[in-house]
Amino acid sequence: MGTKDIILLSASTVLSVLFIILFFLARSQYIADPTPENKKRKKRRFVLVALFSWVFVGSVFSVLIGESKGFAFDLNIFSTRTNLAVSGYNISQTSITMWVLTGIILLLSLIFRIFVFPRFREQPKGFQNIMELGVEAMDKFAKNTLCDYSEEIAPYMFSLIVFMLLSAASELVDVRSPTSDPAVTMAMGLISFVLINFYGFRKKGFVGRWQSMSKPNPVILPFKLISDVAVPISLACRLFGNMLGGMIILGLIKGVLGGYGIGVIPVVGLYFSLFHPLIQIYIFIILSMTFINEAIENEDA
Repeated sequence: MGTKDIILLSASTVLSVLFIILFFLARSQYIADPTPENKKRKKRRFVLVALFSWVFVGSVFSVLIGESKGFAFDLNIFSTRTNLAVSGYNISQTSITMWVLTGIILLLSLIFRIFVFPRFREQPKGFQNIMELGVEAMDKFAKNTLCDYSEEIAPYMFSLIVFMLLSAASELVDVRSPTSDPAVTMAMGLISFVLINFYGFRKKGFVGRWQSMSKPNPVILPFKLISDVAVPISLACRLFGNMLGGMIILGLIKGVLGGYGIGVIPVVGLYFSLFHPLIQIYIFIILSMTFINEAIENEDA
């Protein structure tokens, strides 16, 4: 522990103790004379106590973990890889996380289907009500976008939402989200690409699909092919870029604050790991269904 660390820790300790004493004095004064002015004084001193307590705790953590000397931020576009002991094959950390999350979703689905679903009643209550509201909302959302095949596509989209939410939440436990890896988002984009063309060919047939892509003039066909090929790339890059951006910002905040991130990082993390991904999930789902709808309907007019 250097001289600078000792001075920092001592100063924050003295100030924290001082403001704690002032807070209790203000509290006693408010109890004795609960006037609006004393109430405001109590609130101000409570804020100061909280502030200097945070500085004190942050100073302790900064000294203990040695982050008072600065930080280094290491960014990898692709996830780090881990060697498998048995086969010697290496696999990315996000792939491991993805398979673990998939396994969790499958296990919870089986538990739900075997033990929970048979207990559902005609009059929903509690957990059943929440589940039915979620399923009905997804069905209604899909039906408004995809009239003909909404019942087939809605379950996949609902599963994708659950997977993407769990992926984003993994950052709360300091694990890189699979959706911040371009390999994972490209795989998701390719699945959407397959669904777009599968339902396009299914609705119009092989000849009808190609004829619809040649309207209003056959010259437009190469451009529509390029546009179709660009769809999975666009979906993947949009999701990857936004999730990676959130991860970078959160990493920079952690690095800058160091030990002072106590109490701050969890709040910021909730935004970048839950609220921000919700926006990206909505965009990915709505664009995927919109592209499927275009393949099914837009040339039939």
